[in-house]
Amino acid sequence: MTNVAVIGSQWGDEGKGKVVDWLSERAHVVVRFQGGHNAGHTLVIDGVTYKLSLLPSGIVREGKLSIIGNGVVIDPYALFSEIETIGKLGVKVTPDNLRIAENAPLILPVHRHVDHMAETTRGKGKIGTTGRGIGPAYEDKVARRAIRVCDLADEDILRDKIQNLLVYHNALLKAAGAPAMTVDEILKPLLDIAPKILPFATPVWLLLHTLKRDGKRILFEGAQGALLDVDHGTYPYVTSSNTLAGAATVGAGVGMNSIGYVLGITKAYTTRVGSGPFPTELHDAIGAKIGKIGNEFGTVTGRPRRCGWFDAVLVRQTVKIGGISGIALTKLDVLDGFETIKICVGYKHDGKLYDYLPASMKIQAEVEPIYEEMPGWSESTHGKRSWAELPAQAIKYIRRIEELIECQVALLSTSPKREDTIMVHDPFVD
Repeated sequence: MTNVAVIGSQWGDEGKGKVVDWLSERAHVVVRFQGGHNAGHTLVIDGVTYKLSLLPSGIVREGKLSIIGNGVVIDPYALFSEIETIGKLGVKVTPDNLRIAENAPLILPVHRHVDHMAETTRGKGKIGTTGRGIGPAYEDKVARRAIRVCDLADEDILRDKIQNLLVYHNALLKAAGAPAMTVDEILKPLLDIAPKILPFATPVWLLLHTLKRDGKRILFEGAQGALLDVDHGTYPYVTSSNTLAGAATVGAGVGMNSIGYVLGITKAYTTRVGSGPFPTELHDAIGAKIGKIGNEFGTVTGRPRRCGWFDAVLVRQTVKIGGISGIALTKLDVLDGFETIKICVGYKHDGKLYDYLPASMKIQAEVEPIYEEMPGWSESTHGKRSWAELPAQAIKYIRRIEELIECQVALLSTSPKREDTIMVHDPFVD
């Protein structure tokens, strides 16, 4: 058996929540290793819908240990709001089933203020941030002025670190004409919430080492998608963390040999929320139809997602960059009934052909997709649970995707229900 990392292979919203929940049945531990509460994972279990942003998807399963790693930035108020929400749905969260890295950085109210201010001043160049303070919190981490979970245990250290942090952020707020924040505005709420969060704090790196030594199967759950990676995504229209599987080792404190299989969650078409390049985006009735059938609205923001045809060029690129071993193809049923389906197999720009997406902002914004057309299928794939039940043309579409992205399909999802999953091979088996 091996440990598995799950990442999105596109711009997020690929259906990671359901797949992680499905895989968690085979795992003992589920670990979030990057991002913040800008992630949105929707799970449908026994008719009950759970919408998670910060908590690992394994939290809704009894007997599973969920871990928030040091690579995650944590808004403590959002965390306990989420805990309260799922508590009303019957999920009890205690230190027995949730652990939080003691060295994880916190998102503070000042981060949200600065985030909103920065996005507003960008005007037409808006990145599409959720405004939840994720980026500024990561900036503070890199600048070595972050407040971490362990700091909540010492009021003197906490006060000193807040003073240092506000020297920087109040200068930005003042420059924007916004009111400065005081130390007590941040300190008092943190002292109030400290007794609630500290019981969950632990040296996660040590815990994971022990769990691995004891033969426990670990599932590393990524947030967002590979094309939003701060290094390898469509910069600057990206998130503020590394979203590839390599980030799991740093964001959880485990060695590179701790991950044996990388599963890339891949939607059967392409979507994106917010600003940024999108070569296969459809601005016509077909795009609107895909969005309507697929219920393409952000779990966190509620914003409608931009929709387009499957982009094999981008997924092939993320397969290589992300070290993806196999993909979980989701939402195939959304394409039921389309007479013709297109797949992007290359780009052209200024007379030049590309089999990858260049890093240049200008080229990314201007490339034209080169499409290959395939016949669609009229039969329904919704809820199918075996390969034999799939229409022949749907199988051809899947096989063509495998050829183009140079990666095999490991799982196939045919509805939001966890049971409607076809396993081609088990990622947990070497």
